[in-house]
Parts: sequence; C-alpha cells; structure tokens
Amino acid sequence: MAAPAREEGFVRLWLAALAQLLRDQGAALLLLGAPVLYGFFYPWFYAPQVAQRVPVAVVVQDASSLSRQMLRFAQASPRIAPVLVTGDEREARQALLAGDVQGYALIAPDFKRDVLRAAQVVVPVYANGAYPLAAKQVQYGFAEAFGTVSAGVELRRLQAAGQSATQAAASRAPVSLQSVALFNPTEGYGSFVVAAVAILILQQTLLMGGALLVGSWREQGVAQADARTWLARLLALCTPGWLAGLFYFGWIFVWQDYPRGGNPLGALALLAVFTPAVAGLACLLGWWLAERERALQVAMFTSIPLAFLGGFTWPAEALPELLQWLRWLSPSTAGIEASLRLNQAGAPVEAVLPQLAWLALLALVGWSAMLVLGRRRGGGAFEAKSASSA
Repeated sequence: MAAPAREEGFVRLWLAALAQLLRDQGAALLLLGAPVLYGFFYPWFYAPQVAQRVPVAVVVQDASSLSRQMLRFAQASPRIAPVLVTGDEREARQALLAGDVQGYALIAPDFKRDVLRAAQVVVPVYANGAYPLAAKQVQYGFAEAFGTVSAGVELRRLQAAGQSATQAAASRAPVSLQSVALFNPTEGYGSFVVAAVAILILQQTLLMGGALLVGSWREQGVAQADARTWLARLLALCTPGWLAGLFYFGWIFVWQDYPRGGNPLGALALLAVFTPAVAGLACLLGWWLAERERALQVAMFTSIPLAFLGGFTWPAEALPELLQWLRWLSPSTAGIEASLRLNQAGAPVEAVLPQLAWLALLALVGWSAMLVLGRRRGGGAFEAKSASSA
C-alpha cells in the first residue's frame, strides 16, 4: 500500500504545482495564452507566401522594337510591376533609394544593334538587398521576362540559319529541366519560416514563463523543496509545453495549410524530449537570475539571437566556429532540425536520433541540476503548504 500512497502524494504535488502556475497570471499568460496568440497571428503575416507584382522601374535607353518587346514582357510578369519607365538611370536609382520601387533594369543604348551583331549583351538588374523576398522577385521577374525574349531571338536566329522550328527548339534546349520543390510545393516563405519558428515560439514561451515562475519563487523564498516536489514542478511546467506542441503540430499547421504530417509519431517523440529540455533550462535560468522581471527580460532578449543561431535564417556554417558549438546549448537548435525533418520531410525517427538523444541529454542535465540546486535544507512546511493549497 506504500507505493500507491506515494503515487497519490506525487499526483497531489503535481496538481499543487499546476495550481501555482495557473494562479500566476503572468506565467499562465506566457505558457497558455502566448502560444495560442502566436499560432493564430504570426503565420497571418506570411499568408500570401510569395510576393507578387513588386514595383520596379525599367530604364529604356534604346528606342527599338526589341526594347519595347522586353518592356511588354516585364509588364506581363506576375512577379514584377513596372511603375516607372524612364530613360534616365539616375531617376530610377533615386526611386529605388526612396523606396518607390524595389529594383530596376537597364536596357542600354544600341541594345538591338548589339543583339543583331551577336555580341554578348548584358541587361543589368539592380534590387534592394534590404528586402530579400522582394529582391528575389525582382531578379526572377526580370530574368524570366528577358529570358523569354532572348529565347525568341535565338530561335529566330537558328531558323534563319536553316533549321526548322522543331530543330531550333531542340538545339537551344537539348535537355529540358523541370524543378519541383518536394517539401515546399508553393516555394513560399511562410511554409519555409513558420515551420521552423514554431519550435522557437514553443521554446521561448515556455522559457519565459518558466523562468518568470521560478524567479518569483526565489524572490518569495519558497523555491527550495525536496526532490519529489521539484520533479512535480518540472512535470507541471512541461504540461502546457506538451499541450502547446500538440496544438501546433496537430492543428495550427493544418489550419494554416503548411506542409505537415510527415511523421506524426516522430513528432510526438520530439515533443517528449524537447519540452523537458526547455523546462529544465527555464528553471535554471529563473533560479540563476532570482528575479521575476529580470528573468522575463533576459529570456525575451534571447529570441532574435536564437533565431539566427537556429540554422534556418542564416547558414550555420557561416557562423563563427565558437557559435557553431554554443548554439547547441539551446534546445531549439536540435528541435528545429528534428522538426523540419519529421514534420515537413517525413523522415524516419532514425534520421533524427542524434537530435533526440541530445535533447534527452539536455533534459537530464537540466533536471538533475535543478534537483541539486533546489534541494530543501531542512523543514517540511513548503511541501505541506503546496499539497494543501491544491
């Protein structure tokens, strides 16, 4: 009868810790409310997925029919929208600097003459690199429009040399290429970034809420407790993290129509180790800072650096070697890699075993450290108070 009694006592401790969590309005808002709000509103900004009809300028300094044809093809492109057609490059450059356009193309003087002479002709395209999505559309839009005109010129040149239309087409493109994105069919930015940022959102909301809660306990002088009480606290902190993860993987990705569901059992395995790893880190951070507001401020500050260290917005290989090692101290690094492989690419669990093992190790180290740091030194009042408050 002793074992059931101990189990029942642990359940009471866990319920007491959950009650403490829910009574702290700030922690409850971060742990329960923030993931829901982020799940609805963060993907909303990326709903269009791909930028369309980006405003551009076309500098036409060659008064020929070929230049006018290139302008018409640029106007017909779904990627770009020529809102300024001028013969003065300085005017286009000023419009680019002022933000009126996101790029421009320059059709130089004697453009058609050089084409007819079979000279190497280059049409420079300039784009605003501060906005990578818009710059990509500017470059692709002009490349597609001008490439189509170039193909037509080359086909007519081959036909003039005696080839038939079919022979000319085969000569120009002997090998046809069709590019298909396997795990991002729309090639949209939202499908690329939201799936990765979701893991960071789950981590940061749990990190901020947990650190705030433990920082409050330290301020109030009630943080120290025995091992069973701290295990119950850590498990209580994991509970909203697991629920938020199921909410994202099971519904938000479906509702937002992002690539998902590649390996749902693997995603559950990821949540099983990712959430405890973050919970342990949150408690250690709150214990170290020992202040409610400071814990929230520090955890909030880490969001942007961790996004760059995650390896999806910036190549990890381009980071300094020290950061390439230090970034693994954050559970989001392994979590993002494993999530993208499991949820989006449908990889088997065997493909992410190193990431899952590392998260399990982080969880073990974090929980063990908290059991040592938070060990109660004499007295049993707090445990009795926690159990009775449930």
